[in-house]
Amino acid sequence: MYIPSPRVRHLREHHLQFSAFMNWQRWAASCALAAAVHAAAAVSTPEEVYLVGDGIDAIHLSNRSPASAVPPTITKVRAVAHAPAELSRLIAQAAVAHSLEPQLLHAVIDVESGFSVRAVSPRGAMGLMQLMPATARDYGVTNAYDPRQNIDAGAQHLRRLLNRFGQDKALALAAYNAGANAVTRHHGRIPPYAETMAYVPRVLQRMAVLQRDAR
Repeated sequence: MYIPSPRVRHLREHHLQFSAFMNWQRWAASCALAAAVHAAAAVSTPEEVYLVGDGIDAIHLSNRSPASAVPPTITKVRAVAHAPAELSRLIAQAAVAHSLEPQLLHAVIDVESGFSVRAVSPRGAMGLMQLMPATARDYGVTNAYDPRQNIDAGAQHLRRLLNRFGQDKALALAAYNAGANAVTRHHGRIPPYAETMAYVPRVLQRMAVLQRDAR
């Protein structure tokens, strides 16, 4: 009868412990995302959000229903803020200039800054679309608190991210929040960061409400 050596027994025990830990991490990440989706808002306008696990450590969120999706999670959305008339005009112009849906830009600005032109985050993100200093420089912004420059640069950045991630809005939004490299590191999935997992459905849901209201 084969009796494994103490070293082999130790390695097996370590492997089992590690596997259990990884399973717990995947379960915790799934729970965190579900909680974030349910906490996204507070009015009675439902919107379907599909969660797709990759079997490793990342979760992809989509407003489409892929074959591998779990049943849709129904969430509630708080009332969507309406932009002042001048900001609405700038949003419409930037959307046309960069081939974006105006409702997408509107939703991003609502979530990022609540339409506060002078908004500043603890990390240094600036203005309506919360441009980081490096991003503002990349798009030639000279005054990040100028609404026209801020919205145009944010729209350009969002267009670049959509192009990079195959026009997938969920991935582009995840990249807008967490950085494109974070999405790439997680193999084209939404990174399992609590902030990002809450951010993506919030924007998609607001966009859906705006699109519904426009019809």
